Amino acid sequence: MIQPSNRLDHVEEYYFSKKLKEVNLLKAHGKPIINLGIGSPDMSPSQRVMDVLKSSIDDEGAHKYQNYIGLPEFREAITEFYKSNYGVSLSPLREVLPLMGSKEGIMHISMAFLNEGDEVLIPNPGYPTYTSVTKLLNAKPRYYDLVERNNYEPNLLHLEKKNLEKVKLMWVNYPHMPTGAQASNKTFEDIIAFAKRNNILVVNDNPYSFVLNEFPRSILKYSGARDVCLELNSLSKTFNMAGWRVGMVLGKTEYIDAILKVKSNMDSGMFYGIQKGAIEALKSSKLWYTSLNSVYEERRKLAWKLADELNCTYDKNSAGMFVWGKLPSGVSSEEFIDVLLKANSIFVAPGTIFGTKGEGYIRISLCATTEDFEEAIARVK
Repeated sequence: MIQPSNRLDHVEEYYFSKKLKEVNLLKAHGKPIINLGIGSPDMSPSQRVMDVLKSSIDDEGAHKYQNYIGLPEFREAITEFYKSNYGVSLSPLREVLPLMGSKEGIMHISMAFLNEGDEVLIPNPGYPTYTSVTKLLNAKPRYYDLVERNNYEPNLLHLEKKNLEKVKLMWVNYPHMPTGAQASNKTFEDIIAFAKRNNILVVNDNPYSFVLNEFPRSILKYSGARDVCLELNSLSKTFNMAGWRVGMVLGKTEYIDAILKVKSNMDSGMFYGIQKGAIEALKSSKLWYTSLNSVYEERRKLAWKLADELNCTYDKNSAGMFVWGKLPSGVSSEEFIDVLLKANSIFVAPGTIFGTKGEGYIRISLCATTEDFEEAIARVK
């Protein structure tokens, strides 16, 4: 047998890819599984978005290869969205690059800037893909702890006491996944100043800023951010378009150009119809966000009730589409979710998949119907 690359020695199959095989096997054997583990929106995009997608497939050139940097009107829609919602002015030609999902962007950015042996600051807990991509490129993860007593914000003074000479990249993610914590203005300002002092490129991964969050923020709004920061964003959560795979990276022209060198060698442009639908989504009125959040508010109340029944504590001021529940002292996250799955046919995510600082926590997704939540609550009472 031909042996796989050595780069796979320290990378495992994505947790949800593995765990869903087990969940689906249980379902196939008749178990009535309620899946509260995955952050995949179960609602549809707006009817106008779907209508635009359908009508666009008859446009001339719709089925040809598309431009690597996206349709001009798509890039303009992105920059208008950023200006009206975040107060950030960007050049549609030079400072934005559409992506087939922001997850793709994590790989593209890392490939564009990391050399073998470079170090990457990664939040703990945080999105597992930051670590996986870093390891795939033979770079070294350097974890910085995010703890509840500090509102899951980085302790930059503590970090700066360490040797940061090899650190090239830093991932931040606010509103934070999985905890839902929101960064203060001062935190963003401090992160930018920290990056400048230490010559580090910061990437803020920002897909949750419109879900149960009254004050959407972009790191690019803050003074000096363009010199040392990029931002990833996505239509997956805000517009119920996770399966469409539409995202973007924004920032300084020179950084965008470097990422394009990678991206243009890895795909042949985004499908025309998806871009047209995305343009329509980005034009959504405030009513869309209000309607979306009214559903999530109702579900979150039920998720809190479920957390109460599971003897978990949680922060009612968190944002995003998850409830981060703290288990009773001494309870193992993975053992807890396995018992819950087998005894009650309910799947939630163990905090440990997001890092060592996730031990003792579970993550409950709001991407399920109120009926599912009510049934879950009844099962554990």
